[in-house]
Amino acid sequence: FNKRTRKYNSYRGNVGTVAKNLINRRFFTDRPYQKLVTDVTEVRWGTKKIDERAYFTCIYDLFSGEILSHQVSKHPTVEFTTTVLNRAVKKIPKNLKYRTTVHSDQGFQYQHQDWTHILKEHRIFQSMSRKATCLDNAAMESFFHIMKAEAFYQKETDTYETLVSQISVWIDDYNFSRIKT
Repeated sequence: FNKRTRKYNSYRGNVGTVAKNLINRRFFTDRPYQKLVTDVTEVRWGTKKIDERAYFTCIYDLFSGEILSHQVSKHPTVEFTTTVLNRAVKKIPKNLKYRTTVHSDQGFQYQHQDWTHILKEHRIFQSMSRKATCLDNAAMESFFHIMKAEAFYQKETDTYETLVSQISVWIDDYNFSRIKT
């Protein structure tokens, strides 16, 4: 695993609503769909001469360790993250006796009114990490490290389609074959 020097940063200042940190580093839960975490990370692919960038986002359930939905895109837009959120919300049962909390960093996608509107529409609490504190979203950062190390850093990825395929196959294996006890 080779650590890159420059990291992707989606923070653009306060461009919308900044929510309280409701998770507060309490990543354990004994109920499914109670605590979900999300983030966007940059993944690099290409040949040795050309280094391309793509962006990956997912919704991760802290109870089961399952990726509820994910997506890869060439641009980290608001629509990119809201699409993943809408897919994850469809998987949450309607008859839960408790409310779901979605935790993220303070990236512009998560402060945007489209993101907050979807959460309010489905009665989901929003939680955000403190500014520049990656430990507040450590569960998601840890998942990204595992994914990058296992999914494609030691494999040849020369096209965008290959990257998307490698990540999808790895996510499928992570959700359904990997032991998480």
